[in-house]
Amino acid sequence: QVQLVESGGGLVQAGGSLSLSCATSGRTFRRIGMGWFRQAPGKEREFVAAVSWNGNTYYADSVKGRFTISRDDAKNTVYLRMNSLKPEDTAVYYCAADPISWPPPADFGSWGQGTQVTVSS
Repeated sequence: QVQLVESGGGLVQAGGSLSLSCATSGRTFRRIGMGWFRQAPGKEREFVAAVSWNGNTYYADSVKGRFTISRDDAKNTVYLRMNSLKPEDTAVYYCAADPISWPPPADFGSWGQGTQVTVSS
């Protein structure tokens, strides 16, 4: 199983940007799909973005054009660049690995602890 550690969350004003990182360890990173999910208070966890082992990207409609997922295999890290943030993007963001199904939205077998993103209006 892969271990995941997210970082980069915080408080930002609407219209601003944040970048999240997810460092992985414990398995070969190069051949696994990775994803980002989020969960807002009182809501179910929802898919945000995913990147396949060969770099294909997938996005939820709500973030398409604003968020960018990328991966750096040399650093065993996946990133989520979030631009034009909205108050409704406020949530705990989770990194995920070991996809159980594909293509996204997919379920994953390994999860990070989450990082809080808060967008003020």
